[in-house]
Amino acid sequence: MKTASLAPMECPVTSEQMSGFRNQNLRSAGRNSRAFLAAFTIGLLALLSACSSDSKPAEEAKPEVKGPELITARSAFQKLYVAARGWNQDARPYRIESTATSDGKGQDGKWAVWRCSFASATARSEKSYSWSGSAADGAPARGVNPGIEDSYSPSNSSTQVFDMAFLKIDSDQAFATAQKHGGDKVLEKASDTPVIYVCDWNHNTNELTWHVIYGAQREGAKLTVAVNASTGEFIRVEK
Repeated sequence: MKTASLAPMECPVTSEQMSGFRNQNLRSAGRNSRAFLAAFTIGLLALLSACSSDSKPAEEAKPEVKGPELITARSAFQKLYVAARGWNQDARPYRIESTATSDGKGQDGKWAVWRCSFASATARSEKSYSWSGSAADGAPARGVNPGIEDSYSPSNSSTQVFDMAFLKIDSDQAFATAQKHGGDKVLEKASDTPVIYVCDWNHNTNELTWHVIYGAQREGAKLTVAVNASTGEFIRVEK
């Protein structure tokens, strides 16, 4: 009777074969991992694409519409004087005037458009500059705008220059004086009447004068009151 041998059986698989099996399994696992990663990436991109297509495009921000900037004559003059001195160092003003626009009525001495005319004795030329803070159609561009240079004659009494030190009374103060001399009655009858302003040198009386004009223009105005631009005193009713 033969008994079973207790000696260990030899493994039919060599170490080289086991190493090959391991490498093959690792390559297979690597290929599976790469395949899984590729599939996951494709799925994620598809999901993001679907979300993007469903979302509504963001509305473009509309530019903010800036309202009018209403200022008094002296505030505008300071801006324009700097520009004029850049044109000619001896530039001196001979007229300051407001322009009626739909931005306001000027009943507080303020407008969104002012113009100042300057003259240079050495260059014998004149040039106007306008300041605009207007949002109205047809108004000058915002900021300081230069006009066209023209010839100038110092002997012309209607364009006589003045020293800016004489301009001590602002347009709102001139309006307050004009109101006491007939302006209040005009506005009581027609409260929407625009009030415009012109400041120039009176060569007959040698004084700087504000002309407070109740109307959109000088011609055909309901009332014009002259006010001393250095003292604020009432001079006369011009119309």
